[in-house]
Amino acid sequence: QVQFLESGGGLVQPGGSLKLSCQASGYAFSNYAMSWHRQAPGKERESVAFIDPSAATNYAHSVQGRFTISRDNARNTVYLQMNNLRPEDTAVYYCRRSHWPGDPWGQGTQVTVSS
Repeated sequence: QVQFLESGGGLVQPGGSLKLSCQASGYAFSNYAMSWHRQAPGKERESVAFIDPSAATNYAHSVQGRFTISRDNARNTVYLQMNNLRPEDTAVYYCRRSHWPGDPWGQGTQVTVSS
């Protein structure tokens, strides 16, 4: 059974940093690309970062240069380091196995950027 457990969110001031974690289970983690997504209130869910099995990465323009995605295959975990956070980064953040739309969504982790 595929599962994703996100953690690490919280309340942070503009310009601050947070590191999100997502532990995946139920499949051979190291063989698959992973991605982080977010959904802000009243907005569509959007993809923000992607990492393939070889650790090549790609980012949404809105987070390029501020967010870094990484993975630890020994721990079945993908991370999202978020620096220089802005109020518009406020959202619930989710991780996913990329290109597998049938996987369930995790509960997500709330990130709130506010002074």
